[in-house]
Amino acid sequence: MVRFRFSNGVTVELIKGDITEVETDAIVNAANQYLEHGGGVAGAIVRKGGYVIQEESREWVRRHGPVPVGGVAVTGAGRLKAKYVIHAVGPRWGVDDPNLLRDAVVNSLRKAEELNLTSIALPAISTGIFGFPYDKAAELMADAIKSMANSLRSVRRIIVCLYGDEAYRTFTEVFNKTLGPVSQVSQ
Repeated sequence: MVRFRFSNGVTVELIKGDITEVETDAIVNAANQYLEHGGGVAGAIVRKGGYVIQEESREWVRRHGPVPVGGVAVTGAGRLKAKYVIHAVGPRWGVDDPNLLRDAVVNSLRKAEELNLTSIALPAISTGIFGFPYDKAAELMADAIKSMANSLRSVRRIIVCLYGDEAYRTFTEVFNKTLGPVSQVSQ
């Protein structure tokens, strides 16, 4: 694990593992606009948390329409250790504006603040079937977190949960460059 601490006490942790096992107030799902959770992170979340997450997602879309790219929706977390799932719709590499990945992260953090949560875990949004290279996703995610960290009031802990060695290595390199001026603690 690599940890960064901002002057206001907010910590950012990079961990390698399974986001469905992380104990935080909310986990972020890398979702599609229709919140149909078939594969990748989304499929794992529904398998572990229960079909109720898919049912709540469909109800959210019925009420509000598809989630825009860069936007978020919230459901309960079923049997997961978290209280909520924040479904963030990231951009597709080579199709959508890449900066919408930054928006997805910022909007996830804003939603966590709105819900008065203290901790949130994010996956490497858009790096699965949406095709984002790890380095580009890491740059945009680190920038989004850095831009929000000092304005956060309730959120004190941000975890970026990475699946696999390559993702963890790449995100660690990029976050070290982007968040380097904040105090870094490795464990």
